[in-house]
Amino acid sequence: MKDICEPAIDTRSTDPIIVRTATVADLRYATEISNETAASAKVRGTGIGIRTPQSICHKILEGNAVIAITEEGKWIGYIYLETYAEGEFISHCGLIVSPSWRRKGIATTMKKQLFELSRSKYPNAKIFGITTSLATMKINAKLGLSPVTFSEITQEPSFWNKCQNCMNYPDLKKKEFKLCYCTAMLFDPAIPQNNLITTN
Repeated sequence: MKDICEPAIDTRSTDPIIVRTATVADLRYATEISNETAASAKVRGTGIGIRTPQSICHKILEGNAVIAITEEGKWIGYIYLETYAEGEFISHCGLIVSPSWRRKGIATTMKKQLFELSRSKYPNAKIFGITTSLATMKINAKLGLSPVTFSEITQEPSFWNKCQNCMNYPDLKKKEFKLCYCTAMLFDPAIPQNNLITTN
């Protein structure tokens, strides 16, 4: 699979955008990412789990995060993966793009990069995500994820515990984690046609 690490030029901007796996050098962006995630949750008024700077640093150090920056080192976007059931499931989480850089295809490029990272590190894992964002659902569909019921994704309490900071968590808990405002989507590598999917 192609590794999307080269600068990606947005046709509506003259600024080169670099999308790559996050490194130790990117720990300095953790507070900014955390603050922007909280601000976006407030503006949208919908379910976005809050990420602390510490949790963001942890994902970066694990090598399980993708970041978008300018050549000058300005932060643009972030997303990470989380493993469950000893690698049986992978969740793509925390997608956030700086407001001034939205609607430029950056989220799509980051999702593709994280999808490739996931397939490389955990080739047999089922990849899933839950979201209220139509834009994210469209990106997921292009990567081969299909809508599923919550019963088809991980049932580990540690996953659902991460939803506790979401404004919709009381409703999720009331429905015994079987239904929420989010849509669950899943990629299963055991389905033959999924292995033909390319992000190029």
